[in-house]
Amino acid sequence: MKKKAKLRVLLTGSSGFVGNRLYHRLSADGDLHLMTAGRKEDDHPDHFVMPDFDGNTDWSEPLQGVDVVVHCAGRAHVMNEDPVYAREQFNVVNVLATVRLAESAVRSGVKRLIFISSVKVNGEKGCYSPEQTPVPADPYGDSKWIAEQQLVDIAEKTGLEVVIIRPPLVYGPGVRANFRTLMRWVSKGIPLPLAAVRARRSLVYVDNLVDFICFCLQHPDVANETFMVSDGQDLTIGELLSKTAQAMGRSSRLFALPDCLLKLAATMAGKAGIYQRLCEPLSVDISKNRQLGWQPPVTVDQGLTETVRCFLIEPQNTESSGKGNNRKIKAE
Repeated sequence: MKKKAKLRVLLTGSSGFVGNRLYHRLSADGDLHLMTAGRKEDDHPDHFVMPDFDGNTDWSEPLQGVDVVVHCAGRAHVMNEDPVYAREQFNVVNVLATVRLAESAVRSGVKRLIFISSVKVNGEKGCYSPEQTPVPADPYGDSKWIAEQQLVDIAEKTGLEVVIIRPPLVYGPGVRANFRTLMRWVSKGIPLPLAAVRARRSLVYVDNLVDFICFCLQHPDVANETFMVSDGQDLTIGELLSKTAQAMGRSSRLFALPDCLLKLAATMAGKAGIYQRLCEPLSVDISKNRQLGWQPPVTVDQGLTETVRCFLIEPQNTESSGKGNNRKIKAE
């Protein structure tokens, strides 16, 4: 009996937060052959170093024989960056490089391209579904939206199957930026004036996002569709901090400050963006995913427990987390 050919997958951005987690998941799958592409050297035997991601990148060698491309590579927001330069770079990396990859994929006979976009395509606050007309609120979201439209146009003209995934904030072991700051505040026992915030926000644990990407590799009904993705349980910032504290073996130190005062204080301190990302509502509808048979395999509590466990065993956090609080916590 003839052995079934392995699915050949090219993963871009394999050294990034999401890409690295996906890399390990795909590497362990004996039913596929994984190739990776990124700017840095890698120990993976089928890794291609791509010094530049732009509209002139030569993808011919990495794409040979590939069935599915998972495009995780991209340019994220950088704090305090010149806005004109940032917009230019978002266009080069998130738009031109993505279009170049898709066009090269068509020429190489690739069947499907999975594009990791962002909820920022939809906007900064509200309740979003894949069918809503996007209203990006910043250059990053705008670049992802332009890339999405270009991919849809390529798909319609060539037959390339395009799957677009828009995650909200992604957390998990090794997470940085605002989520890491929150964990540090909790570990130090800093009182936080967030108990009165009622706005709920969608999050997605990195392994839930990875699982949905894997779900989309071959499922016939995801072709040329756009999806939101989340843990399926939205949280207020107070609930998030309480669950984080519980995972650390601590009590959350929250007190209530009227929202108007909280917003005013954040604005006066030049932290309006942080207020928006923590205290204003942002939820996504994943009913479309569920109708196709996908459910988040990891609960919020399980995801936070593992995220906190990894945070606490990092050397720089063991002292501030308190005696006995850097214990091992069993991963679910």
